[in-house]
Amino acid sequence: MSSLLVKPTGTSGKVIDITPQSAKSDLAPDWAYVGFAIHHLAAGDTTSEATGDREAIIVIVDGKVELAAGGQEFGECGDRMSVFEKKKPTCLYVPNGSNWSATAITQCTIAVCTAPGKSGHPVRLITPADIGDETRGTGANTRHIHPIAMEEFDVADSLLVTEVWTPQGNWSSYPPHRHDEDDFPRMTYLEETYYHRLNPSQGFGFQRVFTDDRSLDETMAVSDGEVVLVPKGHHPCGAPYGYDMYYLNVMAGPMRKWRFENHPDHEWIVERDGKNA
Repeated sequence: MSSLLVKPTGTSGKVIDITPQSAKSDLAPDWAYVGFAIHHLAAGDTTSEATGDREAIIVIVDGKVELAAGGQEFGECGDRMSVFEKKKPTCLYVPNGSNWSATAITQCTIAVCTAPGKSGHPVRLITPADIGDETRGTGANTRHIHPIAMEEFDVADSLLVTEVWTPQGNWSSYPPHRHDEDDFPRMTYLEETYYHRLNPSQGFGFQRVFTDDRSLDETMAVSDGEVVLVPKGHHPCGAPYGYDMYYLNVMAGPMRKWRFENHPDHEWIVERDGKNA
């Protein structure tokens, strides 16, 4: 199995726990920014953490949760019971040097997205009203996006977070593109994680991570609840017929901006369709 594919360790509690230390491998030797965790909670369960030197965006993937952070209580949050309802999520930004807690009202899944904090933003509840809704691509490249915390939304120091639905038979993060050079404004260096969900859940999808010189070239079959690490290179993914794909993206690097380049062999698709990755 590729070291870029992270599988859940169980069905309850913290089932995914990716840190800059755990992500390092022969395929990702320089991983330093993105952390990502998934918690599966039963009704009444509580989890809490201190952020330390990292900021966090907590995404209520599904279910209802009581959230608190930095001495503030936000009460009951979340109203989608499945990501495939395609409702916008409720999220919570927590800066470095703080703490947060979540108490499940119903069975729920929460994602904890982390990156280096700079004490530049306060605790903030991100509501569905704060999140946009857009469609990208055309034909079998069509997908639907909720930009939870991209650069236009000044809510975080380092984190960029978005979620995407790819209909059955379609491709996403396509044409293949990369953001692995610190050369703004041409490109920004951003590590990225993809947390995948499939509907029906017994399905699978595919994701490829590859560099122009093919020194990195990994193709992975992803199942429901698995995470793909993208340390560098292009990273398209596809949903087979019969199975819709959802993924939650987390990106971070030296600069909180998303600038990328398409693979030159596939740039013609953008030129023809006039729509980007």
